[in-house]
Amino acid sequence: MVKEEKLKAVEELRKAIDSYEVMGIIDMHKLPTSQIQQIKKKVRGQAEIRITKKAVLLHALEGVKKENLEEFKKLLPVMPGLILTSMDPFKFYGIVDKLKSPASAKEGDIAPNDIEVSAGPTNLLPGPAISELAKAGIQAGVEEGKISVKRDTVVAKKGAVINAVVASALKKLNILPMLIGMKVVAVYHKGMIYGKDVLSLVGEPYLNKLKEAFVHALNLSVGISYPTKENIGYLLSKAELEAKALENLIKKPEEKIEAPKEVETKQESGGVS
Repeated sequence: MVKEEKLKAVEELRKAIDSYEVMGIIDMHKLPTSQIQQIKKKVRGQAEIRITKKAVLLHALEGVKKENLEEFKKLLPVMPGLILTSMDPFKFYGIVDKLKSPASAKEGDIAPNDIEVSAGPTNLLPGPAISELAKAGIQAGVEEGKISVKRDTVVAKKGAVINAVVASALKKLNILPMLIGMKVVAVYHKGMIYGKDVLSLVGEPYLNKLKEAFVHALNLSVGISYPTKENIGYLLSKAELEAKALENLIKKPEEKIEAPKEVETKQESGGVS
């Protein structure tokens, strides 16, 4: 990039950053261009996506008068992208995180779920493809001039690393098991930086965390017998059970202890008298 063009790009990006309250860092590594274009269309009117070199982005941020940007710059990945918006950071992340599209599996990918190849006809012509499918554990034959899969087969379990053979077979069968979306690293808003661990709590995960915290607090309060309006019913039930247990213990008859029997010593006849 020529120096003048670079300076112009830096200035344009700086002005764009200044005009928005919220900006998010994206990790562009392994994110196909087709997915980027799809996401851009879906967020049009809500957010602006800028793909630029890391050096240009760093220079642009240097001239921005916002708090805590030094910490924000430390989070930039090797291949960064920037999303600019005026939406609430958590609402924004909730929208972006759902923007995923199906994609082919590649060697080294982790299976997001059990990947199953269903039985039935394919569009593949007879030939080397049959042996390639067989290497992936897929039983196939020829029916009506086309390759047909003989039975349902799970070629990769959830969490397993997908090898080259399986990836190639899935691509031939036009099976797209992966979901690709933007990897949001962090979001900046008025000096605050929200990492993915915080942003990912938006929606259902956050509610689940609250429910989990409530259950732990309730169990603790019952365990130490600390009365509240939320646990009073449990405490009364607990007290009733303990009272009945104590009552049964008091009413239990004492076990009878038998006296030891006297040992009788027989004298042999003709013994000393």
